[in-house]
Amino acid sequence: MTSPADRAAHGPRVPEAVHRRRWAILGVLMLSLLIVVLDNSILNVAIKTISTPAPTGLGATQSELEWAINAYTLVFAGLLFTAGLVGDRTGRKKVLIGGLVVFGAGSALAAESASPGQLIAFRALMALGAAFVMPATLAVLMNVFEREEQPKAIGIWAGGVGLAIAIGPITGGLLLDHFWWGSVFLVNVPIVILAVALMVWLVPDSRDPRPGRLDPIGVVLSVVGLVLLVYGIIRGGELADFTAPTVLSTIAAGLVVLAAFVVFEKRSDHPSLDVTYFKNKVFSAAMTAIALVFFALMGVTFFGVFYTQSVRGYSPLESGVLMLPLAAAQLIFAPRARLVVDRFGNKATTTGGLILLAAMLAAFAGFEAGTPIWLLEVVFFLMGTGMAHIMTPTSVVIMQALPREKAGSASALSNTFRQVGGALGIAVLGSVLSTAYRNDIEGKLGLLPAGLRDKAGESIEATLGIAARLGPQGKALIGPANDAFLHAMHVTALCGTVVALVGAVVVAVFLPGKEAVPQKGEEEEELVAAVE
Repeated sequence: MTSPADRAAHGPRVPEAVHRRRWAILGVLMLSLLIVVLDNSILNVAIKTISTPAPTGLGATQSELEWAINAYTLVFAGLLFTAGLVGDRTGRKKVLIGGLVVFGAGSALAAESASPGQLIAFRALMALGAAFVMPATLAVLMNVFEREEQPKAIGIWAGGVGLAIAIGPITGGLLLDHFWWGSVFLVNVPIVILAVALMVWLVPDSRDPRPGRLDPIGVVLSVVGLVLLVYGIIRGGELADFTAPTVLSTIAAGLVVLAAFVVFEKRSDHPSLDVTYFKNKVFSAAMTAIALVFFALMGVTFFGVFYTQSVRGYSPLESGVLMLPLAAAQLIFAPRARLVVDRFGNKATTTGGLILLAAMLAAFAGFEAGTPIWLLEVVFFLMGTGMAHIMTPTSVVIMQALPREKAGSASALSNTFRQVGGALGIAVLGSVLSTAYRNDIEGKLGLLPAGLRDKAGESIEATLGIAARLGPQGKALIGPANDAFLHAMHVTALCGTVVALVGAVVVAVFLPGKEAVPQKGEEEEELVAAVE
């Protein structure tokens, strides 16, 4: 905690009036963060319901479900750079309030979607608002806390993500048990109204005294490149063939556009993504760790919902409760992870977290339809523990690697890599799941009419939906569908394990170890130098 004497000795950089209400401001920022994260965690529980034919759901296919999630993450990730710059230029408070209003409007429209296409479009509108909320929360945080309190504040901020992950599935399950599927989006509206009112009252405005210029060409290149890449990956999963010309050409086009984006940003005198930041190996390793964590997590969450609801037969509410240990572990350990860093250093803490995450992903490869449910709960809790010891130290490394006035840019970069990692995780691991499922189930669909075989092979929900329409004849498909899904889940989990292990190697090589504790004489010299 920053004492008045410390602030006097080192020269306070935060106005006293703001410093006194910093914890209340953090609470408002976490409420804003809550709705952005809450939306994705609620949607994860609603996936199965939305895939159910009308009037219960929208009858969305697995690829449409992936796009309902990825429309949000891709627009979000593509606009974060610009959103951070707009906040730095015009004021973070204004950007926060504007982003929340757009997010609330998108939520209300998404709740009334009449087709999967409309849902995808309104999810993209929600992402437009969210893109301006997420980086601004962390940028404001960095400007209302002194540097020595920032790790603690960031830890609490990261714990807020865990709180949202905990509240989301349970709230979604309760809503789906009593209301229609659109209620999972409409619930955002009252939270937005409360957050805006508190923000107007409490949060101070701040901006970069030397903001960068906007970079519309860079934004367009990044969004187009990511959409092409993700579309190609998802299309490969739909076809169960990644060698198809349309798949290869789309993925190649996405990679070419992203390469052009990097070249353009490198040559631009006002880049939205300053690639020179990545010359710092510590910064790059921390970014890689964040991206790979969300790559693995989002992919696991995607297939985990189908495992608990379709294979195990749990309701949306029960499925949400089953995910509670993952969120609880993040909520418990994220604010305390800095203490582990103080004792063991960034390298050991983050590497250990990634190895633990990899081990828990590997555990999914052994899950069957009759696996004791308490084992799933243990795995979720340990996954959350691993994530907490990755997110907090890497967030601190990233935010403190850049000057204080560039907090918006640092936050935007961190969240961009998080969202891109999550989008690619859903696309890649979702496509692995689709391909493995289709390859395994195709030989068992011979009794179906030719016109239904392709549809039934898309996903376990498609197979079970057709089985239900066939009545007693369809019961013969339930066992093979469950077996095919479990096989696909095992393959997907092992792919996620490899990704987490790659992340562990990267951070073990490039993140700094434990800092040496200065001796008494050195501390006095540093204090004199600081005062001078």
